[in-house]
Amino acid sequence: MVKGDLKIIKLTFVNSFLIKVNEGFILIDTGMSMHWEKLENELINSGCLPDLLKLVVITHGDMDHTGNCVKLQEKYNAKIGLHKDDLSWAEKGVSQKRKVMTFSAKLFILIRKLFMRKFTYSLFKPDLFLTDGQELEEYGWDAKIVHIPGHTKGSIGILTHDGDLFAGDTFTNRGKPDVAYLVQDEIDLRNSLARLKELKIKTIYPGHGKPFEMVRIAGKL
Repeated sequence: MVKGDLKIIKLTFVNSFLIKVNEGFILIDTGMSMHWEKLENELINSGCLPDLLKLVVITHGDMDHTGNCVKLQEKYNAKIGLHKDDLSWAEKGVSQKRKVMTFSAKLFILIRKLFMRKFTYSLFKPDLFLTDGQELEEYGWDAKIVHIPGHTKGSIGILTHDGDLFAGDTFTNRGKPDVAYLVQDEIDLRNSLARLKELKIKTIYPGHGKPFEMVRIAGKL
C-alpha cells in the first residue's frame, strides 16, 4: 500500500482509515454516531462518496467503531463487513463482559462510561462476514483479514502486503504503544499477539492514537 493512498480520519478519540484502491475506496471503522457529519464530509471531500465506497471493514463491534454503519448503508448503500463472532454487538447491541487490565485503564473506562452512557448502539446488519485469511483483492486492495480475538471474540486486523496492520483495539497508542487494555479473553489475546509476532508487520495503525512501528511494541508480544 502506498502511504499517499491512506487518509487517517480522526474522530475525536477514535480513528477511521480511508484507503484509495483501484477505482474506489475502502473504509476501516466509522466512529460513533455523533461523528457522522465529520465522517460524511471527509468522505465526500475525498471523492469517496456518493458512489465509490467499495467496502466498510469493521475491526470489532464496539459502538465507537460501528456508530455510522447504518447511516452509510441507508444513505449510500455501503457494504459493511464484520467478523461473525461480533454479530450480536451489531444486531442487538449486546457487548460481552471484559476485563480491564490496568489501573489507569480503569480510570479511562470510568470516564468513557460517563461520557458514552447517553449514547446507544446504532444497530445494523452486516452485509458480509469477514474471515481469517480472506483476501481483499476483489475490492482492489492487496491486503488480507487476520482474525485476532482477545479484545473481542470477533476482533480482526487488516494486514497489507507491505506490512501495515490496521489493528482496531488490539493495540492502542494513548501516550505510548501498548496492547489492548480491555480484554474479553486473555488466552485469545495472548495467542493473537503470538501469531502477530510471526507476521512481517512493519507499522501498526491502532484504533486509538497515532501509528507506530512494530518494533516499539515487540517486547510485549
